[in-house]
Amino acid sequence: MKDPRIEKLAKGLLNHSIKLKKGESCLIAADIGAKHLVIELVRQIYKMGAFPFVRLGDDQISREVMMGMTPELSKKMLKNTMPTLEGCDTYISIRYNHNAFELSDVPGDIKVTHTKNYGKPVSDYIHKNIRWVLLNQPTVADAQLAQMSHEAFTDFFYEVCTMDYSKMHKAMIPLKELLEKTDRVRIVDRDTDLTFSIKGQKSHICSGSHNIPDGEVFTSPILKSVNGKIKFNTPSLHKDVMHSDITLEFADGKIINATSSNTKELITEIDSDEGAQFVGEFALGTNPYIKKPMNDTLFDEKIAGSIHLALGKCIEEAPNGNKSQIHWDIVHMGGEIYFDDILIRKDGKFLTKELLPLNATKF
Repeated sequence: MKDPRIEKLAKGLLNHSIKLKKGESCLIAADIGAKHLVIELVRQIYKMGAFPFVRLGDDQISREVMMGMTPELSKKMLKNTMPTLEGCDTYISIRYNHNAFELSDVPGDIKVTHTKNYGKPVSDYIHKNIRWVLLNQPTVADAQLAQMSHEAFTDFFYEVCTMDYSKMHKAMIPLKELLEKTDRVRIVDRDTDLTFSIKGQKSHICSGSHNIPDGEVFTSPILKSVNGKIKFNTPSLHKDVMHSDITLEFADGKIINATSSNTKELITEIDSDEGAQFVGEFALGTNPYIKKPMNDTLFDEKIAGSIHLALGKCIEEAPNGNKSQIHWDIVHMGGEIYFDDILIRKDGKFLTKELLPLNATKF
């Protein structure tokens, strides 16, 4: 039976996130498990006088294809995909995790090559040319990763994904303004003392236009200004490999030492290209509904009281010149955050007057 909350979610995606207009086309790329949301989106798109296109996939099939992936096939897949993307005004990507580790035994070098020849070109085109949004549909696998019952996780999912993002956007404006006036950032915690400059860098508010759930304000460090050490205290599930205790040391912006619970896979990713060894993003999470790690970056990077750094390419809205085939967000919770030697957040709570509204328990 269809969950009645799906209709509210679908309308939010179409009206708030991608702002679909009459006569436009919308490509929905989804796992077959998300069919109820896909069906509702198609219905709503027709009601809006727009045109739906649907591409369905399956993780087990994707794994089988990836096990035999070659550079030649990656390039052929790109050639096949691009005409569809070029004919679309908007794009909705829906993930549905049957097994969060389905691709874990695909060799790392295959993943790196496929990302280079297919994943990055597709992602770059979508981000530059199409209004897009990414989300998950709640599954038993997601609930297991979050260590919650399926019912509790599903209720949590709809609460956070259908919240009033316009109210949170307003509360994040002072943080954006402060970031753009700041030169030096320092992050201090156990086994962590990291510094960098964001002087003159743009910042950007994320309030439901590209990710659901959402809730962060991001910028990017001056590329070679990152120095020191950070030990991330939040697990990171990246390309179907779980990493914990990721520890990175930087000198003049570049990683000089890196370890984790899966150091081999971490090094493979960092060595995928030159840009993967530098930081392309610094962000502060602000979503009060997300209070603990879900072991899903889409949720975890929005945790209220968190920060994250992204290894690899910078984001167009806040560029620092870093180019890479990867963009890996890694989350840290708590600690002390200083802007120009002023403590602005401690143990997840903002301290300065203009930022106190971001300590709200809901929006």
